[in-house]
Amino acid sequence: MKSLQDALYNWLTIQVVADARPEDTAAQDTAAFFRAILQIDFHVTDINVVKEDLMYTIHYKKEGEWKTARFPVELIEVMLEQIEREPEKYINYPTT
Repeated sequence: MKSLQDALYNWLTIQVVADARPEDTAAQDTAAFFRAILQIDFHVTDINVVKEDLMYTIHYKKEGEWKTARFPVELIEVMLEQIEREPEKYINYPTT
């Protein structure tokens, strides 16, 4: 991941899916993967997300300093909407 902005976007996009689909092991694992990238590669901690009508706002700490990033709801929720439109393409395969 080249930029913190990209990492935050990728994490939030899959985290929205993981929150909506707690049984989806792929979404849970992918969200954890991107969270680890934020923590290890970018030293981000204490992530808080607020969803408003048009924007998601992420408040996070980077190296002890609070920062903010914002993303349009329609951009973040596009993956979840795709999954909900065509659930047969996104089957959850249980781990054994």
